[in-house]
Amino acid sequence: MIAQQRLLSLGGLVLQPNRSTNNAFQISWTILRVVAGIVMIHNGLDKLANIESFAQAYVAYLGLPFPITLSYMAAFTELIGAPLVALGLFTRPAALGLFFTMTVAMYHHVKVAGLSIPYLELSALYAATFLFFVINGGGRFSVDALLAKVLGGMLNQQTDGKRASLETVFQLSDEAKAETKSGL
Repeated sequence: MIAQQRLLSLGGLVLQPNRSTNNAFQISWTILRVVAGIVMIHNGLDKLANIESFAQAYVAYLGLPFPITLSYMAAFTELIGAPLVALGLFTRPAALGLFFTMTVAMYHHVKVAGLSIPYLELSALYAATFLFFVINGGGRFSVDALLAKVLGGMLNQQTDGKRASLETVFQLSDEAKAETKSGL
């Protein structure tokens, strides 16, 4: 039971979005999430199309170990994480992986071209966008929000059941005290 409550509260931490009630903000949040997720997918496809060349040109150039393995990890982070962000499903963990991937891309662009804005800007914008979703979650119009509502309802039902049984115990205990006092 305690393990289930911890799992539910951990799920709430990962799934529960920021609770802003401003509808315009929530709609723009959703549009940003969907657009960023959808347009990010092609990056993973491009990496997989020629993984060896990507590994050599980007990962090995940075001096990172296991360039092929890290290239596959980056590609699948983009292929799996981007649609999850677009759906708003496990938004925070998916956005975290994408944020780290874009941070490495930013480092690569700085190493190759210095602080040349044309090379750096797209990966910096992606990184900032995904960091926003790491911090704030998927928003009100996301699968995460729906799951958090369902999990919250389950947790509330369990809490209500425990509260009712505790109230029953205390009522019985009060009745027993009253009987003891009347019997004396």
